[in-house]
Amino acid sequence: MTTTAPIHPNVHVGEPPALLLDGITKTYRSKAGAVDALRGVTYHFHRGSFTAVMGPSGSGKSTLLQCAAGLDKPTTGTVLLGGTGLHGLSEVALTKLRREQMGFVFQAYNLLPSLTVYDNVALPLRLTGKRPRRDEVHQVLDQVGLGGMARRRPAELSGGQQQRVAIARALITRPAVFFADEPTGALDSTASRQILSLLREATDRAGQTVVMVTHDPVAAAYAERVLFLSDGLVAGSLDRGTPQQIAAAMSDLER
Repeated sequence: MTTTAPIHPNVHVGEPPALLLDGITKTYRSKAGAVDALRGVTYHFHRGSFTAVMGPSGSGKSTLLQCAAGLDKPTTGTVLLGGTGLHGLSEVALTKLRREQMGFVFQAYNLLPSLTVYDNVALPLRLTGKRPRRDEVHQVLDQVGLGGMARRRPAELSGGQQQRVAIARALITRPAVFFADEPTGALDSTASRQILSLLREATDRAGQTVVMVTHDPVAAAYAERVLFLSDGLVAGSLDRGTPQQIAAAMSDLER
């Protein structure tokens, strides 16, 4: 494994990274005492890159994603999204930035059951005060292979189809950074491959930056780089690893 990140081919020299974590720490305090989930993580996520974040249970990978996406505040350190510091933003400004510049896909699809597929996908635009155009909603549904299902409701779809709706909903705003937390955890292998291929296309075709937390070496192999965490620290990285190489690296961390 290596911790040296080469310049991504989609990046212009001197261009700021899509996402920068600089000295991020996160300490949770409880009656049982303090727990350090992150202990000084510094990392650049280059524009147009697809990075998988892996580590043993309790390594800090979900906390890293939450801090990077502004869903949780780091105890110390700086998060920059395209050069904008999240730490200095009000909650209103941070919410606006998340809606306009970030896309989210989680293991739970978080679709509104009372809305059609079309309206679920259009919702982020409506929340930003924009009137969604029918052609752009249908275009993103076509992109995820759901062109004929706009009028259906989530309950009428399989788990893989619901996750594709969630991806379409995240893509509709053309986010700069796309966060995915165990996006295939509840899916079978066929549906998982479809979802991971869509995330891969988001970087290859649209130049978006994808940060995906996963425990699955097969899923991680879709990424260009796997970032490994251990005990709240960056433990190394692996470029274009096979599932077997990624699994071996994880085994080394868990010893």
